[in-house]
Amino acid sequence: MNNIINLQNMFIAISIFATVLYILKLIIFMCTGGDTEVETDFTTETDTDTSFTFLSVQSLLAFFMGFGWTGLAAVEQFKTTKTIALIAAIIIGLIFMFGSAYLMYSIKKLNQVVKKDINELKGKQGRTYTAFAPKGEGQIEINYNNKLTIMEAINLSDEKIDSFTQVKVEKIENKKIYIVKI
Repeated sequence: MNNIINLQNMFIAISIFATVLYILKLIIFMCTGGDTEVETDFTTETDTDTSFTFLSVQSLLAFFMGFGWTGLAAVEQFKTTKTIALIAAIIIGLIFMFGSAYLMYSIKKLNQVVKKDINELKGKQGRTYTAFAPKGEGQIEINYNNKLTIMEAINLSDEKIDSFTQVKVEKIENKKIYIVKI
């Protein structure tokens, strides 16, 4: 019985400590975005990424949080043996660790910026978003960076192009898009 009480105290201490630190780390990550920039007086700039890697403080805290609460539940609620409580706590702790790793990886992926060269639009088709006067400017809808994007363009022809008409990017010059009606 004395071993169970000590095991319960261990699970309680681990779970509360890890949960408090995990929540603090999560709040700091959400407030700062996980990125820090350090600039000193002698004009040296250092970029660091303190966000998530698989074996980070956050993943270890997630493991201990799942480990502690599961072990405590196994001992107190399910009245399991010490061995089964430890095995269940380790398994759930690993699930918490992988779950936290996956969520943080997914969050960091949302911040990715894919840059493509605007010259890749040459020859692509889209449609006008606004009407174009002859040799006039307007907007087109075109698939750019794998998403439908509205971009400024110039009518290369001497004829008016109505809204929602299929067009083709004829040329790109000085980062300006020139279109013709298809």
